[in-house]
Amino acid sequence: MIQEGKYRRIVVKVGSNVLTREEGRPDTTRISALVDQLARLHRAGIETILVSSGAVASGRSLLEPCTGRIDTVSARQLYSAVGQVRLMTRYYDLFHEYGIACGQVLTTRESLSTRRQYLNQRNCMEAMLTAGVIPIVNENDTISVTELMFTDNDELSGLVAAMMGADALLILSNVDGIYDGSPSDPASRVIRRVAPGEDLSPYIDATRSSRGRGGMTSKNRIASRVAGEGIEVVIANGRRDNILTELVLGDGEVICTRFEPSARPASGLKKWIASSEGFAKGALRLDAGAVETIRRSQAASILAVGVTQVEGDFERDDIVRILSPEGMPLGVGRIACDSATARRNLGRKGLRPLIHCDYLYLE
Repeated sequence: MIQEGKYRRIVVKVGSNVLTREEGRPDTTRISALVDQLARLHRAGIETILVSSGAVASGRSLLEPCTGRIDTVSARQLYSAVGQVRLMTRYYDLFHEYGIACGQVLTTRESLSTRRQYLNQRNCMEAMLTAGVIPIVNENDTISVTELMFTDNDELSGLVAAMMGADALLILSNVDGIYDGSPSDPASRVIRRVAPGEDLSPYIDATRSSRGRGGMTSKNRIASRVAGEGIEVVIANGRRDNILTELVLGDGEVICTRFEPSARPASGLKKWIASSEGFAKGALRLDAGAVETIRRSQAASILAVGVTQVEGDFERDDIVRILSPEGMPLGVGRIACDSATARRNLGRKGLRPLIHCDYLYLE
């Protein structure tokens, strides 16, 4: 349970399987119930950011009977363009009944690619929250295709939670949490608490949901990373009545999976670097000694002497991946020189760090 008064700001992510019916049409009753709960949290003084799926489903339910066969990318763009209007109109009308204003924030992965764009988005939502406006965030599917797309809205909600300095991220799905077996097996139980660094992958079924792009694999990965940044993460069943208010304001035990936050949260700059992994222009492969050093000390930087290989072409201040000797990903960082200089200095001692510890994010 999340204790009342403990949180100043939360991010709530609601998936397509919560907001749509079995046939794929928007569930207006469920959307209305969600707004009722968000309004109650708003009145309790809790700043809330909503990351909402459902735009594509909303547009599809209206247009699919008359569009005929179109390719997948065009269909997603078309349904999103129409569905975003329908979805936001519904949210606007429902929040208006409580005298609450809401605003739309459409974003893309590319919008987080530079520190300036990242801060511009953060400043926009900070202004909205200060004015008592509830930001409703979604990916801009009209222009986000292939490599520009977020993996899913789970990833987007994790980035928003980190960017906005949220105290908690609540991911509402159509199941009660992560189970220690198949959810369809009566003997399976929900894993209630996950300690920092605990690996739940043996329990995860990699199958994806029928309507959303994400699945429990994605939720577990995002939750682990966000909790590592010092933010509590809860995965709960958004189809349960009053689930949000019970989690945030209730005094009873709610069935859910709670990822405990790390006691050593990342800085704002490192959170941005973590969110920029998808824009990495190259990679540095480290030797075993360098890997041991950066894992042992939070203040360790990446030095040329510990790098065995430079991959790709990049410029100074680009984001690059950090790899183990075997090529396994260790993290990302902002490089202090271009790829030609990094290759020229490979293995040399006594030089300034290729990546200073302040600009290094380790998974």
